[in-house]
Amino acid sequence: MSATCFSNSGAPDFSWLGRQDYVAFRESMQRHARLLQRGEAGEIIWSCEHEPVYTTGRRGVDNRRQTALPAPLIETDRGGETTYHGPGQVMLYPILCLRDRGLGVRDYVCLLEQSCIDLLNDHGVAAARRDGLPGIWIGPAKIAAIGLRISHGVVWHGMALNVSVPPQWFAAINPCGTGLAVSCLADFTHPPPLAELADQWYGFLSSQLNGFTA
Repeated sequence: MSATCFSNSGAPDFSWLGRQDYVAFRESMQRHARLLQRGEAGEIIWSCEHEPVYTTGRRGVDNRRQTALPAPLIETDRGGETTYHGPGQVMLYPILCLRDRGLGVRDYVCLLEQSCIDLLNDHGVAAARRDGLPGIWIGPAKIAAIGLRISHGVVWHGMALNVSVPPQWFAAINPCGTGLAVSCLADFTHPPPLAELADQWYGFLSSQLNGFTA
């Protein structure tokens, strides 16, 4: 995957990338973030699903419930604790210049979470935040996780929305250190294809970003 220069005016361009190996994708994301920091590329929003993988944040918190995980465990440069990514999950990766948009970190997190809430509400699923717990929740169960990296005014990584993930993948860990349940969109409704969901999510995020044009 090669980085492409886009204009920062209006909503960033969007691409659905299908199934992606996490390590190769992470390298592409980091490379594009560096280019954006140097002014050599524009903002972009990528979306995909990953081959099965467990990732952990910069603190390297080990949330395993099993000594041997059923997929590789990869250390990343994002915040947050250990979680799972794999088929049946939509990943949204905005690579944006918060500094140029005049967006603070807390406001951006709220904006990104709201785009996911709006997406779920559009499918008839009432989702919300929970005080003191990151991500998006439906009752006592977490349906979307968030983990970000911000450096020199540029943000990357993003959110993971569980659409139809088999529960055994999350059973191997203590998801994000909460000890609470995990849910999927398919538990509440018949979801559309992941690519369609990703495009809808991009639309809701673009609407949120409209007031913060670079």
